Amino acid sequence: MFSTQLFSRSWYMLLLLVFASPVFAQSFRVQCPTSTVLHPAVVTAGVSGAIKCQQISGGDGYSTMGDGNQTYMFSFGPLSGLADIKAGLPGTQPASIFNTVGDAVGDPTFNGAVGLAPDPDSVPAGQITGHVDPRPIMNIGVMNGNIPAPTMAIDEDDEFFLTLTNVGMIMRPDLFEKHTVHFHGYPNASSFYDGVPDASVAINIGASFTYYYLAPDAGTYFWHCHITPPEHLQMGMVGQIYVRPRQNRVASGTLYAGLVGQQADLRTKCGSDILCSSPLPPANTTTHLNNKSGTPTLYAYNDGDGSTAYDVEYPVQIHGFDPNFHFVGMTFNPEAFTDMKDKHFLLNGRSYPDTVTPGPMSTEVSDGTQHFSQPLPTIINIPVGGKALLRISDLDVTEFQTLASLGIPMHVIGINARLLRDLSGNDLTYNTNSITVGGGESIDVILDASDTVNHPAGAVYYLYTPNLDHLSNDAENFGGLMTEVHICNSVNPTSKSCV
Repeated sequence: MFSTQLFSRSWYMLLLLVFASPVFAQSFRVQCPTSTVLHPAVVTAGVSGAIKCQQISGGDGYSTMGDGNQTYMFSFGPLSGLADIKAGLPGTQPASIFNTVGDAVGDPTFNGAVGLAPDPDSVPAGQITGHVDPRPIMNIGVMNGNIPAPTMAIDEDDEFFLTLTNVGMIMRPDLFEKHTVHFHGYPNASSFYDGVPDASVAINIGASFTYYYLAPDAGTYFWHCHITPPEHLQMGMVGQIYVRPRQNRVASGTLYAGLVGQQADLRTKCGSDILCSSPLPPANTTTHLNNKSGTPTLYAYNDGDGSTAYDVEYPVQIHGFDPNFHFVGMTFNPEAFTDMKDKHFLLNGRSYPDTVTPGPMSTEVSDGTQHFSQPLPTIINIPVGGKALLRISDLDVTEFQTLASLGIPMHVIGINARLLRDLSGNDLTYNTNSITVGGGESIDVILDASDTVNHPAGAVYYLYTPNLDHLSNDAENFGGLMTEVHICNSVNPTSKSCV
């Protein structure tokens, strides 16, 4: 009897092992095709845009406030484009760079997908199919959260493949938190990619999911986790994405003719649509000129008349932290959402004077290693006689935020990713010395330093909040929403540093 039971149990365990063997297969993957129907490998006439990809982690980490306080975060971190993100640039990469196998730790120039490895099961073996080695993903992704989350930048007509890999929150092992990516105000290819769990999917710990977007409208947007949004936004799971306009690719003729031709595209055809992003201006003969640096002129929108031209662009992401909420979030206690009150006020994840500290800022995490948690300074360098585009988004949960410019006029050209122009082509842009935004809003502002008499090379100005209680960290002297604007002889278009 005993031997029969033992044999039965042994046979049952053997069956379990056989049928459970797929459990050992990886659940981390990435996706970045080299060609699609819209962007074939062999480019034909009329094809524009490109395939762009990015990989991010969902987890936790630490950041350092202006008063030296180390703050715990729920956060997104970079798993591709690491070299660019450390340099203060967007981490979005073309497929040719993203699909590169390399050493993300030993190679400081590596911008490919972390963990990407040849697929041993492909036919023939060794092809790049999205197969990854999970070990480097965990080694780099754990406790590697960024504030703000990795910046994304694409061009109109791009196809964007964004992979979210949930590596878990090491400091809160009691939380089996799922994560999503919700592009706030961004037109999705399908509700399946919207990131709201009710209509799409949520990503479990140890899993990956690739979102797909087709970029139709230029403008500044932001994105965040849509799992318990008030908590995850307050804890730091927010970032910015912006879309550059087709007008940057105008090769010849007038900008107006280019915009007229664009109206033939059903995705951006205006007609009588009150949500039209690029209404026709009055006819003009403005051409795609070169600016002082000798590089092609860049535009914030498909304006048709060059009115949104700029020399350099800067993402400016406003956020606020409640230190008590973050402390409670690390100590396994329930958070009091109704008592949430921001005391740390941040520009690109930093408070003054850290906002003007060049290069990435790192914070020591629980295992004693340094992680670059705040890679993006907010120094605004403008070439003499030039213009700077500020892509401002408010990622705050509890506060309205105001930014004022001392000395350089602010020209507001777009709000919530829409050019300020009515359907009759009338210009609704305006000049001001301050802007106010609420959580979930974005605004595009051009700092116009074209008057070289009043804004000579070497001059320094301030971009700051006039709300005095937002100019400090938790009632201390340092911190708050403030940064510096420098007028330079010229600005390196890649590093944004003065030359």
